[in-house]
Parts: sequence; C-alpha cells; structure tokens
Amino acid sequence: MDLIKKIKQAEAQAQEIIKQAKMQADKLAEEERANRLKRTEEAEQERKKAIEEAISAAKEQGFAEIENLKAQAEKDRQQLHNKASDKMAAATAKVIEQLRG
Repeated sequence: MDLIKKIKQAEAQAQEIIKQAKMQADKLAEEERANRLKRTEEAEQERKKAIEEAISAAKEQGFAEIENLKAQAEKDRQQLHNKASDKMAAATAKVIEQLRG
C-alpha cells in the first residue's frame, strides 16, 4: 500500500515536472519570439535610416553637380559671347573700312 502511494506520488511529481517544463518552454519560446520581433523592428529602423541617409547624400551630390554644371554652362556661355564679340568687332571694322573705301 505504501509502495502504491509512493508510485502515485512519483507520478504526480513527474506530471508537475512535465507541466513546469512545458510552461518554461512556452515562456522561453515567447521570449525568443519577442526578441526576434524586436531585432526585426530594429533592423527595419536601421534599413530606413540607411535609405534616408543615402537619399540625403544623393540629393547633396545632385545639387553640387547642378551647381557645377551651371558654373560650367555660364563659363561656356561667356567664352562664346567673347568669341562672338571679337568676331563681330572685327567684321564691323572690316565693313566700315570697305565703306570708307
């Protein structure tokens, strides 16, 4: 009788150990899911930050290139104007000289 009581007690303890192990496993699994979710959210935030930084850098580079192109276009325009002015002055002088005779 005492042996049966001990066996039942051992079974009850085993069931309690199994129950505790399941609860602990569930808790660990939930913690891991929460950690994975947190890491995923952090990675997403880092990705967004990297994209924003890349866009910002590209804009700055684009604006700098626009300014360089504007400066080069102004320089080219001025050179063309100077060449045209020189040729126009020479042509005007030649016409006046021919008219004077």
